[in-house]
Amino acid sequence: MEQKDKYIRFDWAIKRLLRNKANFGVLEGFLTVLLGEKIQIMEILESEGNQQREDDKFNRVDIKARNSKDEIILVEVQNTRELYYLERILYGVAKAITEHIDLGGIYANVKKVYSISILYFDIGQGNDYLYHGQNTFLGVHTGDCLKVTTKEQGAIIRKLPAEIFPEYFLIRVNEFNKVAVTPLEEWIEYLKTGTIRPDTTTPGLEEARQKLIYYNMNKADKLAYDRHLDALMIQNDVLSTAKLEGLEEGRVEGREEGIMVGRQEEKIATARNLKSLNIPIAVIVQATGLSIDEIDRL
Repeated sequence: MEQKDKYIRFDWAIKRLLRNKANFGVLEGFLTVLLGEKIQIMEILESEGNQQREDDKFNRVDIKARNSKDEIILVEVQNTRELYYLERILYGVAKAITEHIDLGGIYANVKKVYSISILYFDIGQGNDYLYHGQNTFLGVHTGDCLKVTTKEQGAIIRKLPAEIFPEYFLIRVNEFNKVAVTPLEEWIEYLKTGTIRPDTTTPGLEEARQKLIYYNMNKADKLAYDRHLDALMIQNDVLSTAKLEGLEEGRVEGREEGIMVGRQEEKIATARNLKSLNIPIAVIVQATGLSIDEIDRL
Protein backbone atom coordinates (compact mmCIF):
# COMPACT_ATOMS: atom_id res chain seq x y z
CA MET A 1 0.00 0.00 0.00
CA GLU A 2 1.40 3.42 -0.95
CA GLN A 3 2.30 5.57 2.02
CA LYS A 4 0.35 8.81 2.13
CA ASP A 5 2.46 11.93 2.47
CA LYS A 6 2.39 13.70 5.80
CA TYR A 7 3.60 17.29 5.81
CA ILE A 8 5.52 19.16 8.49
CA ARG A 9 3.64 21.95 10.24
CA PHE A 10 4.64 25.43 9.12
CA ASP A 11 5.53 26.58 12.64
CA TRP A 12 8.14 23.81 12.86
CA ALA A 13 9.40 24.32 9.32
CA ILE A 14 9.87 28.04 9.78
CA LYS A 15 12.14 27.48 12.78
CA ARG A 16 14.13 24.57 11.37
CA LEU A 17 13.94 24.26 7.58
CA LEU A 18 12.94 27.49 5.89
CA ARG A 19 16.10 29.31 6.93
CA ASN A 20 17.98 27.09 4.50
CA LYS A 21 18.48 28.85 1.16
CA ALA A 22 17.52 25.66 -0.67
CA ASN A 23 14.05 25.97 0.88
CA PHE A 24 13.52 29.70 0.25
CA GLY A 25 10.99 28.81 -2.46
CA VAL A 26 8.42 27.74 0.16
CA LEU A 27 8.61 31.03 2.05
CA GLU A 28 8.82 33.08 -1.15
CA GLY A 29 5.67 31.43 -2.44
CA PHE A 30 3.77 32.16 0.76
CA LEU A 31 4.86 35.81 0.78
CA THR A 32 4.08 36.22 -2.93
CA VAL A 33 0.53 34.95 -2.40
CA LEU A 34 0.00 37.05 0.74
CA LEU A 35 1.49 40.32 -0.50
CA GLY A 36 0.18 40.03 -4.05
CA GLU A 37 3.56 40.61 -5.70
CA LYS A 38 6.56 38.49 -6.62
CA ILE A 39 8.83 38.17 -3.57
CA GLN A 40 12.40 36.99 -3.76
CA ILE A 41 14.26 36.37 -0.49
CA MET A 42 17.86 37.54 -0.71
CA GLU A 43 18.94 36.47 2.76
CA ILE A 44 17.76 35.55 6.24
CA LEU A 45 18.91 38.16 8.76
CA GLU A 46 19.71 38.06 12.44
CA SER A 47 17.25 40.08 14.51
CA GLU A 48 19.24 40.78 17.67
CA GLY A 49 22.08 42.77 16.12
CA ASN A 50 21.58 46.04 17.98
CA GLN A 51 20.89 44.77 21.49
CA GLN A 52 22.90 47.30 23.47
CA ARG A 53 22.13 46.34 27.04
CA GLU A 54 21.57 43.12 28.92
CA ASP A 55 17.99 44.16 29.71
CA ASP A 56 17.24 45.36 26.17
CA LYS A 57 14.26 43.60 24.62
CA PHE A 58 14.79 40.98 21.95
CA ASN A 59 13.05 41.24 18.59
CA ARG A 60 11.39 37.84 18.88
CA VAL A 61 10.58 36.78 15.33
CA ASP A 62 10.89 33.40 13.64
CA ILE A 63 12.07 34.73 10.28
CA LYS A 64 13.61 38.09 9.46
CA ALA A 65 14.36 38.33 5.76
CA ARG A 66 15.50 40.89 3.20
CA ASN A 67 13.77 40.80 -0.17
CA SER A 68 14.99 41.86 -3.61
CA LYS A 69 13.56 45.37 -3.07
CA ASP A 70 15.75 45.72 0.06
CA GLU A 71 12.68 45.65 2.30
CA ILE A 72 12.50 43.80 5.61
CA ILE A 73 9.96 41.02 6.17
CA LEU A 74 9.24 39.69 9.66
CA VAL A 75 7.34 36.41 9.97
CA GLU A 76 6.25 34.97 13.30
CA VAL A 77 4.13 32.00 14.29
CA GLN A 78 2.45 32.29 17.68
CA ASN A 79 0.72 29.26 19.20
CA THR A 80 -0.36 30.68 22.55
CA ARG A 81 -2.04 33.86 23.67
CA GLU A 82 0.12 36.79 24.67
CA LEU A 83 -1.45 39.65 26.58
CA TYR A 84 0.41 42.49 24.86
CA TYR A 85 0.90 40.91 21.45
CA LEU A 86 0.06 44.01 19.41
CA GLU A 87 2.49 46.06 21.46
CA ARG A 88 5.16 43.42 20.91
CA ILE A 89 4.83 43.35 17.13
CA LEU A 90 4.94 47.14 17.11
CA TYR A 91 8.18 46.98 19.07
CA GLY A 92 9.53 44.30 16.73
CA VAL A 93 8.92 46.51 13.71
CA ALA A 94 10.52 49.52 15.38
CA LYS A 95 13.50 47.36 16.33
CA ALA A 96 13.89 46.11 12.77
CA ILE A 97 13.83 49.66 11.41
CA THR A 98 16.50 50.91 13.80
CA GLU A 99 18.67 47.84 13.19
CA HIS A 100 19.01 48.82 9.54
CA ILE A 101 19.85 52.50 9.74
CA ASP A 102 23.25 53.63 10.93
CA LEU A 103 23.72 56.36 13.51
CA GLY A 104 24.04 59.56 11.52
CA GLY A 105 22.53 57.95 8.43
CA ILE A 106 19.94 59.79 6.38
CA TYR A 107 16.26 58.99 6.79
CA ALA A 108 16.03 57.95 3.14
CA ASN A 109 17.75 54.74 4.28
CA VAL A 110 14.80 53.71 6.47
CA LYS A 111 13.58 50.31 5.32
CA LYS A 112 9.99 49.40 4.58
CA VAL A 113 8.97 46.60 6.97
CA TYR A 114 6.26 43.94 6.61
CA SER A 115 5.17 42.27 9.85
CA ILE A 116 3.34 38.97 9.32
CA SER A 117 1.86 37.14 12.30
CA ILE A 118 0.45 33.63 11.94
CA LEU A 119 -1.73 33.21 15.02
CA TYR A 120 -3.19 30.01 16.42
CA PHE A 121 -5.08 31.79 19.20
CA ASP A 122 -8.03 34.18 19.33
CA ILE A 123 -6.96 37.81 19.25
CA GLY A 124 -9.67 40.38 19.71
CA GLN A 125 -13.08 40.21 18.10
CA GLY A 126 -13.58 39.82 14.37
CA ASN A 127 -15.01 37.40 11.83
CA ASP A 128 -12.23 37.36 9.23
CA TYR A 129 -9.16 35.14 9.21
CA LEU A 130 -6.90 37.81 7.68
CA TYR A 131 -6.47 41.41 8.82
CA HIS A 132 -4.20 43.96 7.16
CA GLY A 133 -3.16 47.32 8.55
CA GLN A 134 -1.05 50.10 7.08
CA ASN A 135 -0.64 53.82 7.53
CA THR A 136 -2.67 56.22 5.43
CA PHE A 137 -3.13 59.93 5.98
CA LEU A 138 -6.65 61.07 5.10
CA GLY A 139 -7.89 64.62 4.91
CA VAL A 140 -10.15 65.24 7.88
CA HIS A 141 -12.51 67.36 5.79
CA THR A 142 -11.81 66.21 2.23
CA GLY A 143 -11.16 62.49 2.76
CA ASP A 144 -8.36 62.50 0.18
CA CYS A 145 -5.13 60.51 0.65
CA LEU A 146 -2.02 62.58 1.28
CA LYS A 147 0.91 62.05 -1.09
CA VAL A 148 4.38 63.23 -0.17
CA THR A 149 7.13 64.30 -2.55
CA THR A 150 10.67 63.01 -2.34
CA LYS A 151 13.75 63.25 -4.52
CA GLU A 152 15.23 60.02 -5.84
CA GLN A 153 18.07 59.86 -8.36
CA GLY A 154 17.56 63.49 -9.29
CA ALA A 155 13.82 63.09 -9.94
CA ILE A 156 10.90 64.26 -7.84
CA ILE A 157 8.81 61.25 -6.87
CA ARG A 158 5.38 61.32 -5.27
CA LYS A 159 4.79 58.58 -2.71
CA LEU A 160 1.94 57.44 -0.53
CA PRO A 161 2.81 57.05 3.16
CA ALA A 162 1.77 53.39 2.84
CA GLU A 163 4.78 52.89 0.56
CA ILE A 164 7.08 53.91 3.41
CA PHE A 165 5.35 52.99 6.65
CA PRO A 166 5.22 49.39 7.95
CA GLU A 167 2.43 47.00 7.01
CA TYR A 168 0.94 44.47 9.40
CA PHE A 169 -0.77 41.19 8.59
CA LEU A 170 -2.58 39.19 11.26
CA ILE A 171 -3.55 35.69 10.10
CA ARG A 172 -6.07 34.15 12.52
CA VAL A 173 -5.68 30.54 11.46
CA ASN A 174 -8.44 29.12 13.67
CA GLU A 175 -11.02 31.42 12.05
CA PHE A 176 -10.56 29.82 8.63
CA ASN A 177 -13.58 27.57 8.04
CA LYS A 178 -14.24 27.40 4.33
CA VAL A 179 -13.38 25.37 1.27
CA ALA A 180 -10.06 26.62 -0.11
CA VAL A 181 -10.52 28.05 -3.59
CA THR A 182 -7.92 30.78 -3.98
CA PRO A 183 -4.14 30.36 -3.56
CA LEU A 184 -4.28 32.32 -0.28
CA GLU A 185 -7.02 30.03 1.03
CA GLU A 186 -4.94 26.99 0.09
CA TRP A 187 -2.10 28.41 2.14
CA ILE A 188 -4.33 29.09 5.14
CA GLU A 189 -5.71 25.55 4.83
CA TYR A 190 -2.16 24.20 5.02
CA LEU A 191 -1.35 26.45 8.00
CA LYS A 192 -4.41 25.14 9.83
CA THR A 193 -4.52 21.46 8.86
CA GLY A 194 -1.09 20.65 7.45
CA THR A 195 -2.67 19.29 4.26
CA ILE A 196 -1.54 20.15 0.75
CA ARG A 197 -3.48 19.20 -2.35
CA PRO A 198 -1.60 16.77 -4.62
CA ASP A 199 -2.48 18.84 -7.70
CA THR A 200 -1.73 22.25 -6.22
CA THR A 201 -0.10 24.90 -8.36
CA THR A 202 -0.06 27.51 -5.61
CA PRO A 203 3.33 29.22 -5.25
CA GLY A 204 5.25 27.77 -2.32
CA LEU A 205 2.96 24.83 -1.75
CA GLU A 206 4.39 23.00 -4.75
CA GLU A 207 7.82 23.33 -3.15
CA ALA A 208 6.41 22.39 0.28
CA ARG A 209 5.07 19.11 -1.12
CA GLN A 210 8.63 18.19 -2.07
CA LYS A 211 10.58 19.61 0.84
CA LEU A 212 8.32 19.45 3.91
CA ILE A 213 7.50 15.74 3.90
CA TYR A 214 7.56 14.26 7.39
CA TYR A 215 8.88 10.90 6.27
CA ASN A 216 11.96 12.52 4.72
CA MET A 217 13.22 13.73 8.10
CA ASN A 218 15.91 11.80 9.93
CA LYS A 219 15.05 9.87 13.09
CA ALA A 220 16.24 12.59 15.49
CA ASP A 221 14.23 15.31 13.73
CA LYS A 222 11.13 13.10 13.63
CA LEU A 223 11.41 12.50 17.37
CA ALA A 224 11.83 16.20 18.09
CA TYR A 225 8.93 17.05 15.78
CA ASP A 226 6.64 14.46 17.40
CA ARG A 227 7.48 15.88 20.81
CA HIS A 228 6.63 19.34 19.50
CA LEU A 229 3.20 18.12 18.36
CA ASP A 230 2.62 16.37 21.71
CA ALA A 231 3.51 19.58 23.55
CA LEU A 232 1.07 21.55 21.39
CA MET A 233 -1.71 19.02 22.04
CA ILE A 234 -1.11 19.15 25.80
CA GLN A 235 -0.91 22.93 25.72
CA ASN A 236 -4.14 23.25 23.75
CA ASP A 237 -5.86 20.75 26.04
CA VAL A 238 -4.79 22.73 29.11
CA LEU A 239 -5.99 25.98 27.56
CA SER A 240 -9.31 24.44 26.49
CA THR A 241 -9.83 22.97 29.96
CA ALA A 242 -9.04 26.29 31.59
CA LYS A 243 -11.48 28.02 29.23
CA LEU A 244 -14.26 25.52 30.04
CA GLU A 245 -13.56 25.79 33.76
CA GLY A 246 -13.71 29.56 33.45
CA LEU A 247 -17.05 29.38 31.64
CA GLU A 248 -18.47 26.99 34.23
CA GLU A 249 -17.17 29.15 37.05
CA GLY A 250 -18.84 32.10 35.38
CA ARG A 251 -22.14 30.18 35.16
CA VAL A 252 -21.92 29.23 38.85
CA GLU A 253 -21.09 32.78 39.83
CA GLY A 254 -23.94 33.99 37.64
CA ARG A 255 -26.40 31.63 39.33
CA GLU A 256 -25.16 32.65 42.77
CA GLU A 257 -25.37 36.31 41.83
CA GLY A 258 -28.91 35.77 40.53
CA ILE A 259 -29.94 34.14 43.81
CA MET A 260 -28.43 37.02 45.79
CA VAL A 261 -30.22 39.61 43.61
CA GLY A 262 -33.50 37.73 44.08
CA ARG A 263 -33.09 37.66 47.83
CA GLN A 264 -32.28 41.36 47.92
CA GLU A 265 -35.37 42.17 45.86
CA GLU A 266 -37.45 40.04 48.23
CA LYS A 267 -36.10 41.97 51.22
CA ILE A 268 -36.89 45.29 49.55
CA ALA A 269 -40.46 44.20 48.74
CA THR A 270 -40.98 43.06 52.33
CA ALA A 271 -39.58 46.31 53.72
CA ARG A 272 -41.77 48.36 51.41
CA ASN A 273 -44.91 46.50 52.58
CA LEU A 274 -43.98 46.86 56.27
CA LYS A 275 -43.25 50.54 55.77
CA SER A 276 -46.69 51.07 54.17
CA LEU A 277 -48.22 49.57 57.33
CA ASN A 278 -46.34 52.16 59.45
CA ILE A 279 -44.23 49.48 61.14
CA PRO A 280 -41.37 51.09 63.12
CA ILE A 281 -38.07 51.35 61.20
CA ALA A 282 -36.21 49.41 63.88
CA VAL A 283 -38.56 46.45 63.41
CA ILE A 284 -38.20 46.57 59.61
CA VAL A 285 -34.39 46.59 59.97
CA GLN A 286 -34.57 43.56 62.22
CA ALA A 287 -37.00 41.74 59.92
CA THR A 288 -35.21 42.36 56.60
CA GLY A 289 -31.59 43.03 57.43
CA LEU A 290 -31.69 46.22 55.36
CA SER A 291 -30.04 49.39 56.65
CA ILE A 292 -31.99 52.42 57.85
CA ASP A 293 -30.75 54.41 54.82
CA GLU A 294 -31.96 51.70 52.42
CA ILE A 295 -35.38 51.65 54.06
CA ASP A 296 -35.63 55.47 54.05
CA ARG A 297 -35.06 55.48 50.30
CA LEU A 298 -38.08 53.19 49.67
